[in-house]
Amino acid sequence: MTNPVIRVENLGKRYRIVTPEKRQVSMRDAAFSLVASPFAYLRRTLREPTEEEILWALRDVSFEVEQGEVLGIIGRNGAGKSTLLKILSRITDPTEGRAILNGRVGALLEVGTGFHPELTGRENIYLSASILGMNRREITRKIDEIIDFAGIEKFIDTPVKRYSSGMNVRLGFSVAAHLEPEILIIDEVLAVGDIAFQFKCIDKMEAITREGRTVLFVSHSMSTISRMCNRVILLDKGRIAKDDITQRVVPEYLTASYKVTSLREWDDLDEAPGDATVRLRRVRVCDENGNTVSSIDIRCPVGVEVVYDVLQPGHTLVPNLHFFNEESVRVFTVLDARSEWRHKLREVGRYVTTAWIPGNLLSESSMFVSVAISEYYPMVIHLMEREVVAFQVIDSLHEDSARGDYRGPLLGAVRPIVKWTTRALSD
Repeated sequence: MTNPVIRVENLGKRYRIVTPEKRQVSMRDAAFSLVASPFAYLRRTLREPTEEEILWALRDVSFEVEQGEVLGIIGRNGAGKSTLLKILSRITDPTEGRAILNGRVGALLEVGTGFHPELTGRENIYLSASILGMNRREITRKIDEIIDFAGIEKFIDTPVKRYSSGMNVRLGFSVAAHLEPEILIIDEVLAVGDIAFQFKCIDKMEAITREGRTVLFVSHSMSTISRMCNRVILLDKGRIAKDDITQRVVPEYLTASYKVTSLREWDDLDEAPGDATVRLRRVRVCDENGNTVSSIDIRCPVGVEVVYDVLQPGHTLVPNLHFFNEESVRVFTVLDARSEWRHKLREVGRYVTTAWIPGNLLSESSMFVSVAISEYYPMVIHLMEREVVAFQVIDSLHEDSARGDYRGPLLGAVRPIVKWTTRALSD
């Protein structure tokens, strides 16, 4: 990177953990200790903490961000995401290392961060903008747009201490996004707002990036991360586990979080799922070229290949797949019911069955696939393995996808392209 707007060098943040025993010490006991033996009390209080009393929320974190880049930051709860953003926003000082930001920063990290509870919404807009270095004329020029975006016109002259968390988020994001920051830092706090406002926020962030400004975005929604970010940092226990393009980082995070990959194999027949009739040997997700993939463009077909061994002859076996999204909603179930194998008795041997899901059908999401092999006459489920493989459907912003020119999120478990007809009716 030649001229980064953000440079983070060996950043670390250490916290001292208060043990349950120390937490139970009353104020009276502490005051008595201070009076009775002040030097001993100060030695205990000011001494260096032991290893058991130290928590490194961040350690040895280094990266750079170029102007106009959209950087996603992901990780499990407690990975250090919010701590990192607080340091970059100058809310918290690092214990070691440094962070250099070249440009005006707009940040929305926690509900109501930076707002004075006794001031009205309008007064807080002027206060926040003044802190960012804007003069009153610039703020007045922007204030109607800020209020309109937040959608709280009726309450703009009410003290923010009477605002709901959603109203705080609306105003906070609107202020952070409209005061022309060179760097916009957004935490998962957007999840507090309603769905319609979340869509507005995502559209606004996309508009900001098109203007060449930089966005740092923390989210647990891999669909939103995949759509918005061209690069992602994965934090794990306060350290950078991976820093790469989105298509490589998100699948690794999903694998670590859900313990599910795009390829699953069983080398030992006795340990493979199934029964005396059939055993599952391999399941994988593949693209139309036959490559094993962990993510797929929303416009492209994706195959789920199932390899299984038939151990006893004379059975009509029907492989079936069950697709679930990251909200555990069953998207659909498919079964091999129309091929030439529909009523054919299987001989002993190895079989490979692939189900092809067409492009522009699935919506952006993490998809989890369960595999079953059944027999219907009589009805027998020979094997049922839940969440065997997973893959990420990455949204496309190309005009030949189902979204067309629309850049906001599209709701639903599936996203098909359907036939449309339009005709003008004359008076």
